[in-house]
Amino acid sequence: MILEDKRILVTGGTGSMGQVLVRRILTGELGTPRKVIVLSRDEAKQHAMRMAYLNRHVTTDETIYRNFQNVLEFRIGDVRDYGDVCSALRDADVVANAAALKQVPTCEYFPEQALRTNCGGPAHIVRAIHEHRLDVESVIGISTDKACKPVNVMGMTKAIQERIFTGANILSPRTRFVCVRYGNVLASRGSVIPLFHDQIRSGGPVTLTVPGMTRFLLSIEQAVDTVFTALREAAPGETYVPIIPSATVLDVARALIGTRKIEIRETGIRPGEKMHEILVSEEEAGRCVRRGDRYYAIRPMLPELGESRPAEPTPLAREYSSADGVVGPERTAQLLREHRLLLEQLGPEGAGEILR
Repeated sequence: MILEDKRILVTGGTGSMGQVLVRRILTGELGTPRKVIVLSRDEAKQHAMRMAYLNRHVTTDETIYRNFQNVLEFRIGDVRDYGDVCSALRDADVVANAAALKQVPTCEYFPEQALRTNCGGPAHIVRAIHEHRLDVESVIGISTDKACKPVNVMGMTKAIQERIFTGANILSPRTRFVCVRYGNVLASRGSVIPLFHDQIRSGGPVTLTVPGMTRFLLSIEQAVDTVFTALREAAPGETYVPIIPSATVLDVARALIGTRKIEIRETGIRPGEKMHEILVSEEEAGRCVRRGDRYYAIRPMLPELGESRPAEPTPLAREYSSADGVVGPERTAQLLREHRLLLEQLGPEGAGEILR
């Protein structure tokens, strides 16, 4: 159990992904941790998250919750601040870097801010481990499909994060640095499904960019599964990518609308937006290997990191895109139902719970 008796630092642990990652770590499915440290700069989200655990009245097999006060620690700090990063890393065996500026328009208007968080934060983690000779075992960077063939500032900065962590394996070989890369997470803050839900509740119209635009269908639990798998299996410098179905945004909108009489209005593609999500580029396909039925691993291009690994066949002859495995309307609705994202199944209260 890779996290048994370990101290885990989750930067950006109050975000959509960070909160679910913390919850899953606390269940003990990868071993019972000694400490889980949440580092973020949002005191309101930290307070809400703390109260959510304190008000947990139902005891399940996730017994670690009962003693979470001794296990879960909240720290106000910012990955942009080298001192904050050094302080937090001194108490960590494993680090998950989920801190990011991830809204594409925000990053376009404030590129220097995206650079400071998405690149400066990872650089601070690497520098602190190297300069202070910290005994951190593993660092995992949370990346995005937008880092693959980037066309916007958010993707460019995330692509640099991947390279910062890859190169860190040579700088600090005692620590394993790996990454995960996936597309938009269903129902996470800022994604299209919460927007569609709000528009449906308001009676429409539901606005979509281009009907033929495709997106991978990845739940937040599957995103955490990818992180856990990479923590268990990834070699230094590898980037893990989930193998998942995709759908057109039109089919997603129609599945969410169901039988309601709501207009769908096309608004056109936005600046910096791609028609299809790409998780593995053509250039990376030659370094891509299969990891079971659910993942690809992109091997690092640095030769020093690949010398000890045996040759493996490459499963991809071209890029891995959301345009490749598009499912039809019925399967799209089924997948959204499985992920508990259809309003008619949830009702108002359940739907609100998903979006919180």
